[in-house]
Amino acid sequence: MAYSIKKEDVIQYKPEELKNFHLFIHEYIDNLNFTFNPSDFLSDAADYIAMAASLFKDAGWSGDGAIQLIWVPPFIWEGFSTGEEANGIVLWHVKQKEDGISWLLSPIAFPINTQAR
Repeated sequence: MAYSIKKEDVIQYKPEELKNFHLFIHEYIDNLNFTFNPSDFLSDAADYIAMAASLFKDAGWSGDGAIQLIWVPPFIWEGFSTGEEANGIVLWHVKQKEDGISWLLSPIAFPINTQAR
């Protein structure tokens, strides 16, 4: 098997650090085949999910849909560093059931349609 980062090493921050992430909304992320359950990566996923849910709700999320992770490889953006971003980043994502809007938390800003805060 080729080298891969261990799942337990993917997220290297505390749940409260999600407060420093950029929050975006986007229409529409319809291919959810590449989203991952946070519990597969974190032994204390419930704390992270609760924090992400709180941030999403404060921004207007209705509270439906499952909070998932999306990995974004580093070649997607220009000028990535050789530091932590060299491995790509993980977005926190939930697709709102009532209207299909996706809510995203990202450790870096992305040039997408709507920044919620």
